[in-house]
Amino acid sequence: MSSPKQSKPKARLPRGFRDRGAAEIMAEQKMLATIRAVYESYGFEPLETPAFEYTEALGKFLPDVDRPNEGVFSLKDDDEQWMSLRYDLTAPLARHVAANFQNLAKPFRRYQTGTVWRNEKPGPGRFREFTQFDADTVGSASASADAELLMMASDTLEALGLKRGDYIVKLNNRKLLDGVLEASGVALEDRAKRGIVLRAIDKLDRLGVEGVSALLGQGRKDESGDFTKGAGLSPEQAHRILAFVAPDAEDEDAHLRQIGTLVGSSAVGAAGLNELEQIVRLLQASGYGPDRVLFDTGVVRGLDYYTGAVFEAQLTFPIRNEDGDEVVFGSVAGGGRYDDLVARFTGQQVPATGISIGVSRLMSVLASRGLTASAKAPLIVVTVFDKTDAAASFAMAQELRAAGLRAEAYVGNGKMGDQFKYADKRGAAIAVIEGGDERARGEVTLKDLALGAELAKSVESRAEWVANREAQKSVKRGALVTEVKAMLKGRQ
Repeated sequence: MSSPKQSKPKARLPRGFRDRGAAEIMAEQKMLATIRAVYESYGFEPLETPAFEYTEALGKFLPDVDRPNEGVFSLKDDDEQWMSLRYDLTAPLARHVAANFQNLAKPFRRYQTGTVWRNEKPGPGRFREFTQFDADTVGSASASADAELLMMASDTLEALGLKRGDYIVKLNNRKLLDGVLEASGVALEDRAKRGIVLRAIDKLDRLGVEGVSALLGQGRKDESGDFTKGAGLSPEQAHRILAFVAPDAEDEDAHLRQIGTLVGSSAVGAAGLNELEQIVRLLQASGYGPDRVLFDTGVVRGLDYYTGAVFEAQLTFPIRNEDGDEVVFGSVAGGGRYDDLVARFTGQQVPATGISIGVSRLMSVLASRGLTASAKAPLIVVTVFDKTDAAASFAMAQELRAAGLRAEAYVGNGKMGDQFKYADKRGAAIAVIEGGDERARGEVTLKDLALGAELAKSVESRAEWVANREAQKSVKRGALVTEVKAMLKGRQ
């Protein structure tokens, strides 16, 4: 009797996750190094926290309360304790500060880059796993800490190759919106309703006034037919909030007067205006005018833990998707002040402010502008003419690496033709060949693979290809490193 046939697992990815290749990874590493250099120039230092946190440490400040598991991926450990993959880098920072508060220099200034996970509905360009790069200042209530992050965001985008006019960092204060909500009859203690309102407003760029109005009211059905329940506000309440986030004022002075009217006699609203004015004064004194940082009441940020200044870096040039259609890309970085997050652990309010760059999103934009050329150095493949005697090939590869070049000796089982195909697939710049005849003459042959590919496109016959030897040359073995460097320089 034959044993039951075992089913083979399907080679498939979970929805919302993806594999990434060498070119993207190396371009990202180069981008991260640029961001890191800017952050460190401002005095920030690195911190790492684990991928998992106890779910209770994440608390109620979760990204999407309408999704299963409240927007996070969770499991139980051996002690029956619920743990969750971090959905951002801010909640782990709050936990770290609370656990080490007495030993930290305050203000505590740290940066961190890492993967985060969100159990949200995936879509085009929207993944459940992605990379963020954060910088935070914990322990300062001063508006200067917020202003500094806005300056640093501008400097970072320009260091990555964007020019002024390609981006704008928008600034607002959540206390202004709290004042409007209070004046509209929405209790600030009603965190559930307030959270729905904030997430609705945060989608203004994507859904427009009509879509946000629906979410402020009874709810909205999207293109796929999924229904999102709204905040249940009256038309009058929704109108007052929309007048704040999408003003129809003709100029800035009129806009400020309109805000004053909408906020009414709210004390929290007045405090927000005062903080905003302090930040703007610092920015202007440091040379960061409205061409780089701009006040915009439409910026509110969707997460519920922000308590004061909020900001978003947005791109001002058109972005096209894979189908060539022009799309609204949204923010590539954002953050704000969260003075209550550490207090969840200690009971003591610890002021804090931070900013986070969406690395994957920003990198896709930089690629569309030609600003993410691969960071990998040219590869030299040293072929192995005689597989029973590969030592000479390994010696050449080692010699090239010792000279600071990127080189590998072929370790497969293919013949010479297969080795050249391998080098082509690897995107190698040069192939090094040492056959018996070359070795007898004390020479090696260098084959410029990129040039050879171009010549192969233009020749009409094999005879012409053989006659045209510009794509390869023989050099003395002792001059290997010098000749390879000269060939690479000639390709630049």
